Amino acid sequence: MRIAIAGGGLGGLTLARILHRHGIDAVVYEREASRSARSQGGTLDLHPESGQQALAEAGLAGRFRSKARPEGEEHRILDPTGRTLVHHKPQPGSFSGRPEIDRSALRDLLLDSLAGNTVVWRHRLVAATPRPGGGWELTFDGGHRTACDILIGADGARSVVRSLLTDAELSYVATFVELTINDVDRRHPDLAELVGPGNLWCVGVNQILAAQRIGDGSVRVGISLRADDRPIDAYRSKRALLDIFGGWDPRLTALIEAGDSTPTLRRIEAMPTGTRWASRPGVTLIGDAAHLMPPVGEGANQAMLDAAELAGRLAANPADPDSAIRTYEEAMFTRTHPIAEMSARVQAMMLSPTAAEGIVRFFTARPAEPASAD
Repeated sequence: MRIAIAGGGLGGLTLARILHRHGIDAVVYEREASRSARSQGGTLDLHPESGQQALAEAGLAGRFRSKARPEGEEHRILDPTGRTLVHHKPQPGSFSGRPEIDRSALRDLLLDSLAGNTVVWRHRLVAATPRPGGGWELTFDGGHRTACDILIGADGARSVVRSLLTDAELSYVATFVELTINDVDRRHPDLAELVGPGNLWCVGVNQILAAQRIGDGSVRVGISLRADDRPIDAYRSKRALLDIFGGWDPRLTALIEAGDSTPTLRRIEAMPTGTRWASRPGVTLIGDAAHLMPPVGEGANQAMLDAAELAGRLAANPADPDSAIRTYEEAMFTRTHPIAEMSARVQAMMLSPTAAEGIVRFFTARPAEPASAD
């Protein structure tokens, strides 16, 4: 049973690791040139019932604890004047909640748990064609080809594998702008104190200015704006961003001014909630390829849980992988539908005219950690 996993993100690597623990080999094809080819983004809060459960099944719970930062659960939510609306402090040293971990550290942890030849770098899948006797012929950028019996799409928002199963179209839900402040404790101690050890959200009308502490001593600044008709390049300069937050407390907008990097821009998209497909032999999806949601804290967690559940099904029924895939898909559809609906509601609430009131109600009624962009 030759298994090909398209995509070496957290979901694909978790899947390869758990399959390996069950004695099932898989090859991960990743478009990046190496693990350090690009920044992996900010931090993630791993949930006990999903991301942490998947790591336990991968045999990596202990290593996760050595890399995670429980203090990163601390968060404050402010209004544009700098007034504190919510302030959550976790119990010192406790792993009972949703400890934060840098995405890069988590990815490295997974990569280091795999045999050296598991991940094939510089292989961007561009097409998959059914083979007459079953399985798939895979074509990669540059023309290289190979074959597999089972193809698993862990290739993210712009999944190539998804088109084999559904024609669901993505919708544009928000614009996200990111900057980085390096060596923040030494260079900007006032901003280091403002952000604290975890997450800071400054919530206005239809816009959020957020910051989160990264394990390397930097702060990642994220700006979320409602989807609109303006070209995304309109947000490419700090001056344009500062204009958007005109009238806000200068202590907050100083996060933008201190950014060392050129603003990085991306459109936030989502699949229609409730997307399903008719099962097809030898192919399935996990993570954003299967159920792309707004980034409110569930994406990476659900991708890793998808991986654990699919690996478990394949290991339990190796003689009939198509049946294992069908069983996995039905359970995944049922599990992720309400989570996708919740994510859409939270995303709309966070970028609404009454976001501050809505967020305070949300965290007062259900104490939890704010989402890390995923």
